This record gives sequence, structure tokens and C-alpha cells, in this order.
Amino acid sequence: MNRTWKDSITDKLKKKRKKHKLLRLPIAVCLGIVALVYNVTYFFSHNVKRLSCISAVFLFLMTCSSFSYPEAQIVPTVQISEEWTEVQENYEYVVDGVDIEASEIIDDDDVLEGYDNEELEVQDEIDQFTLDDILQANEVTQVAKKEEAKAKLSADDWQLVLVNKQHPVPEDYTFTLGTITGNMKCDVRIIDELMAMLQAAKDDGVNLVICSPYRDYNRQTVLFNRKIDHYMDKGYSYMEAYKIASITVTVPGASEHQIGLALDIVSDTYSLLEIEFGETEAGIWLQNHSYEYGFILRYPLGKEHITGIQYEPWHFRYVGVEAATAISKQGITLEEFLEDLD
Repeated sequence: MNRTWKDSITDKLKKKRKKHKLLRLPIAVCLGIVALVYNVTYFFSHNVKRLSCISAVFLFLMTCSSFSYPEAQIVPTVQISEEWTEVQENYEYVVDGVDIEASEIIDDDDVLEGYDNEELEVQDEIDQFTLDDILQANEVTQVAKKEEAKAKLSADDWQLVLVNKQHPVPEDYTFTLGTITGNMKCDVRIIDELMAMLQAAKDDGVNLVICSPYRDYNRQTVLFNRKIDHYMDKGYSYMEAYKIASITVTVPGASEHQIGLALDIVSDTYSLLEIEFGETEAGIWLQNHSYEYGFILRYPLGKEHITGIQYEPWHFRYVGVEAATAISKQGITLEEFLEDLD
């Protein structure tokens, strides 16, 4: 009996102890949370200035980072079609930020008539010569056909001088003009290759015509200013007219015509400076063979975002046979070639 009573008391004590153990855990957790909240509150209440400075610095860094990495600009390119008719129907290159239709873009010849700006005087008429006239005036050699020494090309080579809107003609750049025939001139160092190319085209039944070789700064200025005036008369602002003009005639001081290495070439059957020239027999011959004589199509289709100039299938630039071959085979521009060369 005594043992039973004692056992009962013992069991009761054990149950109370178990209850106390079960209560200790939640009580300890609650006390820990209270202590944490108290400490955090105490810390913030006594470090307001310090935390404000840290927050300000953090926000400043975040803001600067958002401007440091702007969203990449998507550069529009012209889709090259295998069928020329599709290219002809869809081709349109207009400088970004100016609302103008492609039909309003004018060529050089369109502004040479009826212009009354007396600030600059320039001879508008350039003598036109037949292919036979040009070939008879020069002894045709086979210099361009010879194997060239495999010297390492350099961006400092005279035939690779880069002239564009970002790289104007260097002030100290000098060269000697040579006469093609009449008043048509170019750098004397490219005449042999030019004559060889004209003769080769003639041998293939293609009569090429040079319509715009070397231009001095004065003539380039007149062409550019006339186009600006033309578009301002159409209602565009000066800056808008300037942008539009710069896609069809190079800014004065930044034209390859001024260094005597660029020529506009057409044919006796198609003499217009229009994109349709690219589909003519002469245009196709030049694209396929000009590199053999050191010339490249300077402003190709689909590369306007690099050159800054609309597609001009008539504009050819001398760069030397080695560079021209590489540029033509890779389908790149002079800008891209020089970038890889560096």
C-alpha cells in the first residue's frame, strides 16, 4: 500500500518535470526573438546617421551603374537579297533621326544646275572623255598584274589612308597629281593600275567611263553646301539638311576624292550615279574584278552603318592589290580591314 502511494507521487513529479521541459523550448525561443528585436532596434536607433550615409552611397552607386551600361543600340542594317530586283525595290537608306523619303535623296548632278550661291566659284562642267581617249593618253602597262612583294601592310601606308567623317584628310597629307586626260586628275601613283583595269574591262567588252576623279576642297564644299541649301528649301532645318546631305556627299575635308585615290566610274551605256548601276554589266564587272587592280567598292550595300554613306556602286577607291583582294574576298569595308590590321 505504501509502495503504491509512493509510486503515485513519483509518477506525478515525473509528469510535472516533463511539462516544464516542454515549456522551456518555446520560452527560450521567445526570449531569443525579443532579445534580437531589442538589439536591432537599439543598433538602428543609435546609428541613424551612419546608416543614412551608407544608404546614400549605395543609391548613388546604383544610379551611376544604370547610366554606365545603357541599353545596347540596335543599328539598322540593310538586308542583302540574292535577287537584285528585290534589292532595287526595297533599298532605302536614310540617316537616322530625319524624316525624309528615299525619293527626296538627290545625287551630285541634281544640284549642279540652277545654283546661284556666289560665295564660292567652281567649274561646274568637267570634260567627259571616252574610254579610247583615256587609253590613248596613257601607256597601258601590266603593273597591276605583277606579283607584289609580300611586305607587311600598315595603316600608315599611303594607299590605306583612312578618310571619312571621323577621319578628315590629314593636314600634312601630300601627294602628286597625275593627269588621266584633259582636266581629269588623280594621284599619279595609281594611274598605271587604273589604265590596266580600264583596258582589261574593254577586253571583256565593257567600256568604263570615269566621271569624277580628284576633287579639290573648294569643289567638295560647293557640292555639300548646295545640297544643304536644297534641303533647307524643302523645309528642313539646317541640322536636318546637314545630316541628309552628308549621306550622299562627303563632308568637305573628309572626302577620298580630295586625296586623289577615289573615282566615280560608270559606263558608256549607263552614266547615271544611281544604285541601278550595280546591276549593269559594267557594275558587275567592277565588283568582280576591280580588286585585281587594287580598287575596292568603297561604300557597299549593307555597310552603311559602318561607312556612314549610302550604297554607291560607282564609287571605287584605290588601296593596293593586296589589301583590295583581302577586303573583296572577306566582304568587308576599309574601316573593318584597318581595324583588323591594328
